Amino acid sequence: MAVTARRVLLARPRGYCAGVDRAVQAVEKALERYGPPVYVRKQIVHNTHVVRSLEQRGAVFVDETDEVPDGASVVFSAHGVAPQVRQQAALRSLNTIDATCPLVTKVHSEAKRFAQHDYDILLIGHQGHEEVEGTTGEAPSHIHLVDGPDDVATVQVRDPAKVVWLSQTTLSVDETNETVAALRQRFPLLLDPPSDDICYATQNRQAAVKRIAAECDVLIVVGSANSSNSVRLVEVAKDSGADAAYLVEDGSALQEEWLTDATCVGVTSGASVPENLVTGVLDRLAGIGFGSVEEVEAVAENMVFALPGELRARPGARSG
Repeated sequence: MAVTARRVLLARPRGYCAGVDRAVQAVEKALERYGPPVYVRKQIVHNTHVVRSLEQRGAVFVDETDEVPDGASVVFSAHGVAPQVRQQAALRSLNTIDATCPLVTKVHSEAKRFAQHDYDILLIGHQGHEEVEGTTGEAPSHIHLVDGPDDVATVQVRDPAKVVWLSQTTLSVDETNETVAALRQRFPLLLDPPSDDICYATQNRQAAVKRIAAECDVLIVVGSANSSNSVRLVEVAKDSGADAAYLVEDGSALQEEWLTDATCVGVTSGASVPENLVTGVLDRLAGIGFGSVEEVEAVAENMVFALPGELRARPGARSG
């Protein structure tokens, strides 16, 4: 009896986005310029391997700026911070390096602008996520968090004719559209943001998963459990036809029993995942018979962001 060939469909684009690459480089450049320790508020990006690697080079991760010694260097993570955090850092003369993703900064700017015009802002996102906390801090009296379609019924606004929605940048495109549709049923005059808040990388990685999911018996997403965009990729894979989908930190987390009856395995990775972790998963798959790999590109991606201005300035320049 002929044996069906086992193969891997490797999604492209995958892994690091421009904002993550910029943030990780910001910590590396800060360590080069100022020497260790360089403090980082929260995880610079949501990947345990990246955080561990930077710790080994002298980065110290803290939850709040009050844990940073006066006058020391601190990097703000890619997820952004509320204005109060910047103010606290300035009061303690911290040398701040802002690695906030420019696409998150765009959402902050939108929140401030709509708040200045006295809109109620319906922020679609996940309770407790650092990005949501940072955006909410820009206009706390105007922002109402909407954590998915089930939250829509409880939303209360001052004037239904003066409402706009914004979103966390790492959400499922489909679920966000569902939430917006439900909000529009309640608030027909709901304004849209000037441009998509869900970042290009999140959308592209979800598009790549949709491209391969229906062909896959199992789809493996490489990423950490606290990575919103990685978790969303698992959901998108299941919704798009994959028989099963799993999130793994690295190749060691792959369980062979997931693949017992599989002939086609899909592989992708979240936007905060370095490519060496994907290589590790592919090596593990090859070792159990999935040696044929075909890369499937959904969309070309070539976005690059410049380093934070604090690191492009002359050496020794400090910002408060």
